[in-house]
Amino acid sequence: MTTPRMSAEQTRATLKALEQALAHHEEWALALHGALICRLEPDPRDLDPDAHHLCQFGQWYCRHGIAALEQHPGFIEIGVTHEQVHQNAARLLRQSLAGAPIPIADYRIFVAALKRFREDIAIIQHELEDALANLDPLTGTPNRAGMLSALREQKELVKRKVHPCCVAMLDLDHFKRVNDKYGHAVGDRVLIAIAQHVTAHLRPYDKIFRYGGEEFLVCLPDADLQVGYDIVDRLREQLAELPHTADGTETFHVTVSFGLALLDPDIPVEQSVDRADKALYAAKAGGRNRAVTWDASMKMLQA
Repeated sequence: MTTPRMSAEQTRATLKALEQALAHHEEWALALHGALICRLEPDPRDLDPDAHHLCQFGQWYCRHGIAALEQHPGFIEIGVTHEQVHQNAARLLRQSLAGAPIPIADYRIFVAALKRFREDIAIIQHELEDALANLDPLTGTPNRAGMLSALREQKELVKRKVHPCCVAMLDLDHFKRVNDKYGHAVGDRVLIAIAQHVTAHLRPYDKIFRYGGEEFLVCLPDADLQVGYDIVDRLREQLAELPHTADGTETFHVTVSFGLALLDPDIPVEQSVDRADKALYAAKAGGRNRAVTWDASMKMLQA
């Protein structure tokens, strides 16, 4: 499963909403067992054919849910297992109301459905928690922890000739001057704005990682050098025009430089990243605010 692209704040909010919805359903399950064991009058909604839409979890899932997870296969599966839970619960309640013993086989089917429902939610919770652990706390972009594994996955696709892939190193030009002149708090806001703009203007399957300091790495699947160059040079032009403010009144701009290289299937991904880094060094040496593609003449450059 692939977690949709979400910021750290969105991921935390999604986790909280999912936990609250699950807590409501646990309360429903306790009430249901109470009705079955103590022969209490059941909630009429639990006997309704549309019961899975009427409980608190169902109302949340169907009416509100989590927009970022709507197309997530695991989130869709939760809806399926949740309906099965209620279908089996209604069968048990009807048997109880009729005064008939509840067959152990029917009860086991209900328990199994409830277990699958909880497991489906737990899978998404763990996936979101893992994603959150791999997000840079400042910019909300993925950090280096998951970068190499993501690049190795792309390298395998390149090796199998599924598609080419480019990697690009992005570095803010003269960023030390921003920190020295306006302070680190303003510098942090610049980093956040740059990361947000790049994230919003990449293709859906592209990824940006916080590499360290004011450097980011962009992974561009299904892009040869020309396509990759066109993407990053467009971003470079946009970022140069992006306004930043220091004290609410003074506006300034920050340019960026890019170094681009193909993800080579015949060398370690670290070496492909190093090529992009050397191309970035060439962009800096060439005057900054430019995108440069790696070539063999850059082998000896020291980034």
